[in-house]
Amino acid sequence: MGSDKTSSQNRRKFITGPVACWIALLCLVVPMFGSYFFDDMFSSISHLFEDPSSTALGWDSVQYGFYASGYSVLCVFGGLIVCGMLLDKWGVRITGSIFVGMMLAGAALVMWAVRSGFEPSKSLKIAYTGCMFFGLGSEIAGTSVTRSIAKWFKHRYMALAMGLHLAIARLGTALALVLAPKLVPAHEGVYSLSETARPSEVGVGLIAVGVILWAIFVAMDARFDAESGTTDRVETSQEDKFRFSDVLKILTNRNFLLIGLLCVMFYSSIIAFKKFAGAILIPRFNVPADAAGWMVSMLPFSTVVLAPLFGLMVDRKGKGTRWMIAGALLALVAHCIMAFAPTGVPFFGYLSMALLGFGYSLVPAALWPSVPKIVPEKVLGTSYSLIYWIQNLGLLLFKMLAGVILGKAMAEGVGMDVKTSAARNVELMFVVLCVVAVVISFMLARSSDRNPSLGLDEPNK
Repeated sequence: MGSDKTSSQNRRKFITGPVACWIALLCLVVPMFGSYFFDDMFSSISHLFEDPSSTALGWDSVQYGFYASGYSVLCVFGGLIVCGMLLDKWGVRITGSIFVGMMLAGAALVMWAVRSGFEPSKSLKIAYTGCMFFGLGSEIAGTSVTRSIAKWFKHRYMALAMGLHLAIARLGTALALVLAPKLVPAHEGVYSLSETARPSEVGVGLIAVGVILWAIFVAMDARFDAESGTTDRVETSQEDKFRFSDVLKILTNRNFLLIGLLCVMFYSSIIAFKKFAGAILIPRFNVPADAAGWMVSMLPFSTVVLAPLFGLMVDRKGKGTRWMIAGALLALVAHCIMAFAPTGVPFFGYLSMALLGFGYSLVPAALWPSVPKIVPEKVLGTSYSLIYWIQNLGLLLFKMLAGVILGKAMAEGVGMDVKTSAARNVELMFVVLCVVAVVISFMLARSSDRNPSLGLDEPNK
């Protein structure tokens, strides 16, 4: 009997111990690594869509922008908020499994559409539908992963685990940016369907591996609950249950609206830019696709290193609104360089990406910890869901608009001068977004100065 009791204790200690936690983290981060890869698989080769006759797929920049905008459609039309409620009700194992599966199914549908050989409008409709399901699946899967990390690392290294999750996920973006030009190498003539589909095939493969590891995590999580007596559902009192009146209260909070608007303007100037990075950097700085991929990969690589450092700085020093201003200004300078620097000088491309990487690390490090300071803890989850909703609404709009701007300019011809002009025109849109982001960040700083009790510039303790 004693040996059985000791064996049971040892088993419980292993299932809930540090080694199991890090194994669980590995199972959780791989699906998001694959998701980030798939989302950015065409970013550094977006120049393929400048001329629809250059690929057997036959999409132009407008159609590519329409496809990319599909990621946010279901999120915008209530998916994020509704599915967030389901996550609280059903728990991460059931809800996460549904949406990790949806992420894989959507990605597979996109891959099939690209390989199908259908005429361009039909393949675009299929790919757009796949991108919609992939987008909602990815967003809710990411929320499930974050919730799971908070649960498994509640008493040990939670910040480190979440930082590693973000870093590894963004490495998926970096891999996509660097690998895509090698999977679809530049050559004369028309790019075949199989060539164009290669990045999607790699992406689907990575997500499929992630799904297998997610299944392993689900089994581990069930054992974790059985041994520790916990649950993967959020228990809420009657007073804390979701009410639509809470949404109205949040939406009348001026500082919340400012943070939401800053989020949509700032992130749109970076995420929408990444979707068309190849079509912008290649003609502006006269670099091959490989070099453009390495240029834009500086964004995720830099945030892997800088985001945790800047987060620690905000935690210890405070002054969050000032760091938001600094990050927004750096993004503005970066886009001004891409819009107005001399054409054909690669140095300016690398410089702009370095500055944008710093901005991309500074603003999130200060922005996200500010939300709990301006809304009650009771509605914190709803507040984050609303910000993600606002963000996806902007991404939906500006991805499509960038495609339209590029497509309209390219309709006049396909020469290098035309491509350079098209790239500059879409960069002007990103410059405007950054100007608005800077203005909003100054408004937040002014609000903080007038109401010190908000604690927006206080250290995070």
